[in-house]
Amino acid sequence: MDIKIKILVAGDVRGRFRQLFQRVESINKKAGPFEILLCVGEFFGTVEQSDELIAFKNGNKHVPVPTYILGPCSKETAQFYNNIQDGEICSNLTYLGKRGLYTLSSGVKIVYLSGLEKPEKFKTTDDDENIYFDKDDILSIRNSCIVSKSSASDYKGVDVLLTSQWPYGMMEENQNASKLISFLCKEIKPRYHFCGLNSKYYEPAPFRIPADQLTQLELCTRFISLADVGNAAKEKYIYALSLTPVEKMRVLELIQKTTNEIKCPFVGMNFHEFTGQGEQSDNKQYFYDMQGGGEDNRKRGGARGQRHDKRPRIMNIDQEKCWFCLSSPEVEKHLVISIGDNFYLALAKGPINEFHVLIMSITHISSASLLAEDDWKELVKFKKALRDFFRSQGQVVCFTERHYKSSHLQINALGIDEGYAWKIKHAFEDKSEEFNLQLETLPALTSSQMLPQQGAYFVAELPDESTLLTRQMKHFPLHFARDVFCSENLLNCEEKVDWKDCKLDKEEEIEMVKSFRKKFQKYDFTL
Repeated sequence: MDIKIKILVAGDVRGRFRQLFQRVESINKKAGPFEILLCVGEFFGTVEQSDELIAFKNGNKHVPVPTYILGPCSKETAQFYNNIQDGEICSNLTYLGKRGLYTLSSGVKIVYLSGLEKPEKFKTTDDDENIYFDKDDILSIRNSCIVSKSSASDYKGVDVLLTSQWPYGMMEENQNASKLISFLCKEIKPRYHFCGLNSKYYEPAPFRIPADQLTQLELCTRFISLADVGNAAKEKYIYALSLTPVEKMRVLELIQKTTNEIKCPFVGMNFHEFTGQGEQSDNKQYFYDMQGGGEDNRKRGGARGQRHDKRPRIMNIDQEKCWFCLSSPEVEKHLVISIGDNFYLALAKGPINEFHVLIMSITHISSASLLAEDDWKELVKFKKALRDFFRSQGQVVCFTERHYKSSHLQINALGIDEGYAWKIKHAFEDKSEEFNLQLETLPALTSSQMLPQQGAYFVAELPDESTLLTRQMKHFPLHFARDVFCSENLLNCEEKVDWKDCKLDKEEEIEMVKSFRKKFQKYDFTL
């Protein structure tokens, strides 16, 4: 069971420290314990109000929950930050800084940005340095969020974004809103975005940020503006969260859509002034550039070793139109059985039998020959789980991949009664002779390096752990594997060679998925 992390977020405090901490102490006793309190907007107020902090600084009063605040948004409040050393204001009260990424011990990732967007052609003085942010600050934060990620399949967003200023586009009136914050939100894809300064509570329906070069998942963001602490209208100024860190969440949870989502307010905005590129080409191959940029770096490898150079070839595919990218609206998600970190298991469309499933990459990879080492390891885990499962059903399994006229990695897995195991290789040999194909026999596949590194191929992994491979792909029959399995010498169901002739109603597919998932649960390592 996932452990939920409890967090409190407050709007502009504006010097009402005693009122805030009394409220927090009450909430913590009733619904806590809360790990931290985060404050957006202006924390300090007038000089007279700052005297309330003296009791906390000298230890006569205690801040009930570790509290983290943003920086100033005006010259009037900037003075209170002048003598803060190492961020500590008093025990349990910390200034986060101008910008950055803060990760809790629980794994929750919090991105913070203090102050206001610097006006165009505005010359800042040393006194203004902590009040205003610019494009360099935004890009620095963006880089911090994804610097450790080596591919788009690794990035799942961040948990919380804290800004004082609103992002541009959230409401029709965009007065005092920041387009740079809109760009930042679009890039780092927070699950929650909190802000203040507008003296109002506002929480629209969540919106989903489209997939791009930073992640191939459509991730959901909840925008929440909080009112001032102790406001006369009694609008909501404190918000309680209970969340699982995004890095520990399954992909299916992240892409699960709710019924009341609104259109992403940042779609259609022109951000080229921040990137030097058009919106559609932002950050191409960004994950590789992080290590020093360019083709030379990809050849050297990096965090994922020598296979790292393979991924860039497939980063520019339009996942919106791919039937198999899990983030694509074209995916029939009711067919999904299980989801890992990089692969998912699904019922085959038009299955030969109830034990016909597919292993597919979550993000767009065209073939197993392009897999990085970590991806290959997970693929092996899925294959082992299926072998163990089919064995428990008195069956053997055969895995096939056709890297020909198919843009997305698909590995067919078909369970066949173990009494027919000896027939499988003979059936492949018979059909290859019929289609005039030369099949090469290899030992068990142990690495993507064993597959052809260039060009199309067909590969079959047999129950005896031998491998059949051909690169003779000119006029290759697209239904070759089904021709083999459905042949008179094996399953004797030649009417099922074309998957379109085996299509089921959606209700039948849902029931078949439920049945397979229930039987497979004992062997499913993703649970």
